[in-house]
Amino acid sequence: MTSTNDIRSSFLSYFAEQGHEKVHSAPLVPYNDPTLMFVNAGMVPFKNVFTGLEKRDHSRATSSQKCVRAGGKHNDLDNVGYTARHHTFFEMLGNFSFGDYFKEEAITHAWTLLTKEWGLPADKLTATVYHTDDEAFDLWRKIAGLPEERIIRIATSDNFWSMGDTGPCGPCSEVFYDHGEGIWGGPPGSPEEDGDRFIEIWNLVFMQFESQADGTRQPLPKPSIDTGMGLERISAVMQGVHDNYDIDTFKALIAASESLTGVAAEGNARASHRVIADHLRSTGFLLADGVLPSNEGRGYVLRRIMRRAMRHAHLLGASDPLMHRLVPALVAEMGQAYPELTRAQALVEEVLEREETRFRQTLDKGLRLLDDATGNLGEGDELPGETAFKLYDTYGFPYDLTEDALRSRKISVDRAGFDAAMAQQKAAARAAWKGSGDAASGEVWFDIAEREGATEFTGYTSTAGEGNVVALIVDGKETQSADEGQDVIVLTNQTPFYGESGGQTGDAGTIWRPDGLKIAISDTGKPLGRLHAHLGRIESGAVAVGETVHMTVDAERRDAIRANHSATHLLHAALRGRLGGHVTQKGSLVAEDRLRFDFSHPKALSDEDIAAIEAEVNAEIRHNEAVTTRLMSPDDAIEAGAMALFGEKYGEEVRVLSMGRPGSDARNYSVELCGGTHVNALGDIGIFRIVSESAVSSGVRRVEALTGEAARQWLVAREDALKAIAGTIKASPDEALERVTVLMDERRKLEKELAEAKKALALAGASGGAATAPADEEVAGVKFSGQVLEGMNPKELRGLLDEAKKRMGSGVAAICAVNDGRAAFAVAVTDDLTERFDAVALVRAGVEALGGKGGGGRADMAQGGGPDGSKAADALAAVKAVMSESVGA
Repeated sequence: MTSTNDIRSSFLSYFAEQGHEKVHSAPLVPYNDPTLMFVNAGMVPFKNVFTGLEKRDHSRATSSQKCVRAGGKHNDLDNVGYTARHHTFFEMLGNFSFGDYFKEEAITHAWTLLTKEWGLPADKLTATVYHTDDEAFDLWRKIAGLPEERIIRIATSDNFWSMGDTGPCGPCSEVFYDHGEGIWGGPPGSPEEDGDRFIEIWNLVFMQFESQADGTRQPLPKPSIDTGMGLERISAVMQGVHDNYDIDTFKALIAASESLTGVAAEGNARASHRVIADHLRSTGFLLADGVLPSNEGRGYVLRRIMRRAMRHAHLLGASDPLMHRLVPALVAEMGQAYPELTRAQALVEEVLEREETRFRQTLDKGLRLLDDATGNLGEGDELPGETAFKLYDTYGFPYDLTEDALRSRKISVDRAGFDAAMAQQKAAARAAWKGSGDAASGEVWFDIAEREGATEFTGYTSTAGEGNVVALIVDGKETQSADEGQDVIVLTNQTPFYGESGGQTGDAGTIWRPDGLKIAISDTGKPLGRLHAHLGRIESGAVAVGETVHMTVDAERRDAIRANHSATHLLHAALRGRLGGHVTQKGSLVAEDRLRFDFSHPKALSDEDIAAIEAEVNAEIRHNEAVTTRLMSPDDAIEAGAMALFGEKYGEEVRVLSMGRPGSDARNYSVELCGGTHVNALGDIGIFRIVSESAVSSGVRRVEALTGEAARQWLVAREDALKAIAGTIKASPDEALERVTVLMDERRKLEKELAEAKKALALAGASGGAATAPADEEVAGVKFSGQVLEGMNPKELRGLLDEAKKRMGSGVAAICAVNDGRAAFAVAVTDDLTERFDAVALVRAGVEALGGKGGGGRADMAQGGGPDGSKAADALAAVKAVMSESVGA
């Protein structure tokens, strides 16, 4: 028997020998066609080559392409397990000519491989051609020697292929295999064509026209070839079986399922084993290609596939999670041809086990409720849509599982009623949202989200991609198109641009097309938490809803943001390690030029704290551990030690980021829930530098820091400043601190000497512009000493006033010290006069004259100040006036 692996290898080797470049399968997520949920045909990775947008260094290629049909218009999910040839995952063998050979060589290769290399009986093969394609008809007669009755003209679109409403197109020629008279069915084009006797095994597409917008077709300057052969179908033919599920690959997977469940693939269990085997393949490859289960987009389709398989494992009586235990069998069958499956084995097993554990809880509850709801229903009855919706909305039991669970009992589900209940819930949500106080313009976002669903973010693994424009907003309103010079908000079905959330700033970059469209994107928002809104200005060209656009994130800016974001995680862990477990995040900003981190802590960080935290973060960076991502439920993540970030809303699934070396508890240095973008390895951060620490509010501190190039530039600027200082004081940078210390000591010594000299002059009554001599006079019957001093340190006033009191024995002294136009004012009253004169009242009168307010102290000594030193004499006069008024009082 020829194995499936042998057939794949033989196909690729044959075309490699015929000058074709052997191309490895592209990932299941299409990088070049945003209209597709998954790659669903072998030609998808070559689409831009056929249209001329992409150039390759070869004009012939061959591949075995991974394909999934389980979402959108190509959805085979519900038929899988119940037919002989429906799959969610399949492999498409193909050979391609990019303007090289055409019909004759394509037909020659097909016939040679099938009959000469693989030895299929020629009398078992039938070809079809498009009804007007006389050239292909004649070539089949010439090359294969097929009689005219086995070259069937087909007039329908089944034999005319097109890439879309416009673009490359051309007639097809399909090859069918006759499984024999024992199976019902007729050849293509006959009334019995839907039977299983004649099975299409290969489709040769002759791209020779280009469809125009007006419906006409123009000949292509370089006609091309695109072929597709289902590996599972040709394996069934070559292994002598009629049913795809009887080929070696599926038999091995079904055998593993039988062994683990203890249930033979017979009777009602036959379909369940087939569902499990098929869905195991699609699940394994989707996870290996980076798709993770979620409630939106591709992740939602993956989760549906998983849960359908898990439901059938439950039907087989599996008491424990089953799917993850089948992964080794899958890797054994297909890991050699697809090494990415082997590399991702641990991830696939982990995700499957977690999903099945959680789903079994939902399933057990849902099935009990479903049994209660259908207890009085029999064959041919219908479950009310409202009941199905309650199961979905309240208990998390998906609609398709309700339908699948009732299939064996031949009970249908009222889909219209389910949809009506869903619509009613959406209307209620909209009404509640309208009344929440949001701006009226926000309803635009609600309309788009309800119509288009959430934007799918593809930027965790890439900074470029394509998207379909689903909405345009100009001046706060939706529009169908926008032109050069307009400010516009662009929404697409998928995007590599990160929308601002969780403290991380939104991406910037460019949306463009080869025809000249260029939109400079300055920011990306995330309205309603599920749409990615690209804010930009159209620099050239025009854009319209429905068009496909290229999207390129500013990668250098993104890298800086990622470095800062990962650094905040390390900083958080270092703060908790240094200061204690009470530290929790209270807010953050992650931008391209800096990071800011707010956290709970009652007091300022010491210099030693800052140095230790900075050193610890840099140590983790230098160790360069890889950053790993896992998808978990919030409860499981927190139970595993992950830190939940402030202000983040978490759904059913969360991304858990682990970074840094494991500690004594085997957990990584930092484990946090986070939906942002991060570095692949900590060394990508470069360096980390704390530049400030401050208070935000009571009990909340703020650290600002830099990483990478911004940190390097900050350090360079400070080194330049140090060099400038060193040059000024005529010392080397290494000697600068010592030299500055000496200069500061000298300055303090000189300042002290100067202050003592000024004090001596003041006490001696010197003048000469430095001071006015103390003029003892009598005011209100007591001695009064008033003095104005220029350049006197205000701290010296108290000592001078004490000397004045000693000299007078009894009296009031006032001194005004003037520095740089401002004045410090002080008044002293000897103890025997404090009953008559209050120094505080006197000083306030003087301060008011100086243009200031207030002043305070004790009854015997008070001090204040004012902005207008030129009024020093007026301040002394004001004190004397208050003293004189006290006599009258």
